[in-house]
Amino acid sequence: MHLLVVEDEPTLNLQIARSLRAEGYVVDVAVNGRDALHLGNEESFDAVVLDLGLPQLDGLSVLREWRAAGRAMPVLILTARGDWHERVTGIDAGADDYLVKPFHMEELSARLRALIRRAAGQAGNELRNGPLSLDLRSARVCLDGQPLTLTSHEFRVLACLLRQRGEVVSRATLAEHVYPLDAERDSNTLEVFVGRLRKKLPEGMIETLRGLGYRLRAEP
Repeated sequence: MHLLVVEDEPTLNLQIARSLRAEGYVVDVAVNGRDALHLGNEESFDAVVLDLGLPQLDGLSVLREWRAAGRAMPVLILTARGDWHERVTGIDAGADDYLVKPFHMEELSARLRALIRRAAGQAGNELRNGPLSLDLRSARVCLDGQPLTLTSHEFRVLACLLRQRGEVVSRATLAEHVYPLDAERDSNTLEVFVGRLRKKLPEGMIETLRGLGYRLRAEP
């Protein structure tokens, strides 16, 4: 899953990004509103952590422009303690949730998981497809109840396909969920990850649609 962290305080930005990457997310960062606006308009993010007090362009303006442009990714805003009017204005501008500084990283992570689940129409932390299950919280994957050993990149590919099971996922979309923005997005490497997953999953569960991408066959 691909997240954007927008926070102008360097230490906090680094702490949030490091914590989320340790949980297996692909994380891009921005330290001002102009860069955040551009990234949010150009990239496909599963969720955004957005501080409101940003240089160059404030967080509320960034959020309003995203929503006006039809960008619907879940947004968790960060606000200072006591600024209740900021929280209300943020929700009215299109934010999905808020977190008051200072906060625990565990709560930030839990709120992001909830936002991502809600956006995907899921009630829990587990994604399922027939005998296959993937727990977003523990990063545990099981097939017929037996744990599968996956690399972090294989996990991200599988999570992306599971979220859109039965639908075609383009290579470009898959790359956005596997690699950070500043990484080289090699489609040949993606094929390697998909090939490895195929060896670990039931035959035919991952389908290739030439010129379009991949599809995880939906199973009851």
